Amino acid sequence: MPDVVAIKRALISVSDKTGLIELATALTAAGIQLVSTGSTAKQIASAGMAVKEVSEVTGFPESLDGRVKTLHPSIHGGILADLRLEKHNQELAELNIEAFQLVVVNLYPFVETVASGSTGDAAIEQIDIGGPAMVRAAAKNHANVAIVVDPKNYPLLIDALDDGGTTLKFRQKLAQQAFAHTSGYDAAVASFLAREFGEEVISDSMNISLTKDQDLRYGENSHQSAALYLAGDSSGVATAIQHSGKQMSYNNFVDADAALRAAHDFQAPAVAIIKHANPCGIAIGADVATAYQAAHNTDPVSAFGGVIATNSEVTEAMALAVAEVFTEVIIAPSFSPTAIEILKKKKNLRILELSSPYVRAALDIRQVSGGMLVQDSDGFEGLNSQSWQLVAGKGVEAAQMRDLEFAW
Repeated sequence: MPDVVAIKRALISVSDKTGLIELATALTAAGIQLVSTGSTAKQIASAGMAVKEVSEVTGFPESLDGRVKTLHPSIHGGILADLRLEKHNQELAELNIEAFQLVVVNLYPFVETVASGSTGDAAIEQIDIGGPAMVRAAAKNHANVAIVVDPKNYPLLIDALDDGGTTLKFRQKLAQQAFAHTSGYDAAVASFLAREFGEEVISDSMNISLTKDQDLRYGENSHQSAALYLAGDSSGVATAIQHSGKQMSYNNFVDADAALRAAHDFQAPAVAIIKHANPCGIAIGADVATAYQAAHNTDPVSAFGGVIATNSEVTEAMALAVAEVFTEVIIAPSFSPTAIEILKKKKNLRILELSSPYVRAALDIRQVSGGMLVQDSDGFEGLNSQSWQLVAGKGVEAAQMRDLEFAW
């Protein structure tokens, strides 16, 4: 298997145009022929670089509203040919097909389209067909072809040009990333179709695709490695915007998620304080400042160094109260301008703002030895006390009933 493969011809077709011109400029400067599709080709050409349209290679125009562009032997033969084999080289010559040594592809933004609320045909139209086919073909043939699916790898690719080509180790790494990319994409499509077609939440099979967002300093204990991964439709703690403070730790994420879930169990302004995954106080009030004070007063000692979450905007009054106590994390849907300025003065306080409205996950998933336990997410079933029946003892007064509803 060749170690270094010099790049003479590259196929580029990207939905995410981040870094495209910089990459195309470097490839052109290295004397590499560029072949591209649709809007990608137009953007490269508009920057003054030579690029050949895929239709010029295949002899067929893009058709069916762009659904058929690259699904052609002239393209896939050039990607899949194993140039270590004399037979493949002879067939390419006989069929007048030129080989590619580089494929740069990222897929239609299906996950983003669904996350924006699109359903039905609008979402279906964003299911990429030709893109995954090229990605998988190039990844399979990584002995001869480098496949790049993430713009973050463009600088590494450009560095490889200066070294005369891509190394086998680099191509192997890119191939693994490529198959993970298409696997995650297919999992997102399968999950969407299950919801769209009304499949049971607890289905016969389950595909979970996660992408690493960041490495954490350590896990639950200092000797454990840890990282944060995102699902395609992530929301909540994982995607919250951090305005200040040190990097979130593993335990910070665990406590912040528990607090956020607890606070969002209520419609009224609510505050939850969690420490080491245990509640120090949970309260509702006429406003968040009142709710915070009640939650804190439940156990002021344990609340020291805790994590705070609320289901409402943090106001100036709440921020002033929070600033009086050492707190690790505060997470909320939003902060008033004054509140966030007050809290930012606490140098070590991690301030998290939800990037989108909180939505309770449909499923709770827990790993056990050899498998996973899955259940419906616990909701608000039984919360209406009017449906409760007294089965023993004396009747319950109205105030006690309200307390029972809160506890439930």
